[in-house]
Amino acid sequence: MTTEPALTGAAAEFEPLRPKLMRVAYRMLGSVADAEDVVQEAFIRWMRTERAEVRQPEAFLRRTVTRLCLDQLKSARHQRETYVGPWLPEPLVEEDEAEDVTLPLMLVLERLSPLERAAFLLHDVFGLQFEEVAVEIERDPAACRQLAARAREHVREARPRFKVERERGLEIAEAFFNASRSGDMKALGAMLSADVTAHADGGGKRPAATEPALGFEAVMTQYATVASWLKDNPSTLIRYGFINGLPGFVTLEVDGELQTTALDIEDGNITAIYVMRNPDKLRHLH
Repeated sequence: MTTEPALTGAAAEFEPLRPKLMRVAYRMLGSVADAEDVVQEAFIRWMRTERAEVRQPEAFLRRTVTRLCLDQLKSARHQRETYVGPWLPEPLVEEDEAEDVTLPLMLVLERLSPLERAAFLLHDVFGLQFEEVAVEIERDPAACRQLAARAREHVREARPRFKVERERGLEIAEAFFNASRSGDMKALGAMLSADVTAHADGGGKRPAATEPALGFEAVMTQYATVASWLKDNPSTLIRYGFINGLPGFVTLEVDGELQTTALDIEDGNITAIYVMRNPDKLRHLH
C-alpha cells in the first residue's frame, strides 16, 4: 500500500510540472476538460511508478501525457465526424496574446493525423529534438522528421503573416462588439475582409449556424439576423481579451450562458470570426 509520505513526495514532484503538461495535452486535444483528465491520469500513473528509477521526471511525464493523448485522439476522430455543426477548440481566455498555438492553427492541427500532430507540436512548438520526439511517440527520428515536415506543409498557411498589435487587436474587438450589438451594419462591414468567414460552435446544445458563413455577403446577412435578435435579447459584455491567441470578447447571453467571440485579423481587417456557444466547452470559464 502506498504510504502518505510517498504520495506527498509524488505530488511535490508532479505539481510544478502540471502547467507544462496541461499545455501539451490541451494543444494535442483542443479540450480543456480532456486535457485535465489526461494530466490527472498521468499523475495516477506517476504515483504508481518506481520514481527513484526515473532520471528525468519531466520527460517521463511528458511522454506519458503524449501517449495518452494519442490514444484519445483515435477515438476523438469519430466524435468529430458525428459532431453537430462546426467544431472549434475550447476557448482559453487570457489578458495578453500569449498563445503560441492560435485558434486557426488548432483547426489545422485537427486535420493532421495524431502522429503528425504530436511530432509537429513536440518539435516545432515545444522545442524537442527529433531524437527526443522519437522516444515520445515511439518512432525513429527520420520518421519523426517526415511527420513534422508533412504537418508543417499544412500549418504554413495558418501562421499569421502580419500579426496584429495587442492594442489594435483589442480596439477592433471593441468596435466589432459595438457594431454587431447595435446593428450598425455599415460600421461592421467596414471591418470585414472580402473573403471573411464566420464559424459558430453550438455543438447541438444551443442555436448556432450548422455551416460556416463564407464571404462578405454571407457574413453580413448572418450578422443582420443576429443584430435583429439582439435588439430584444441583449447580451452583456464580460471582458475583452485574447481567445486562443486572437483578440475577442466574452459575453453573457440572454439564456444565462457564456459565449466567446474571437477575431482573426489581417492587414487591419477581420478575416474570420469564431464564436463558441457550446456550454460544455465553456464550463471552465465560469
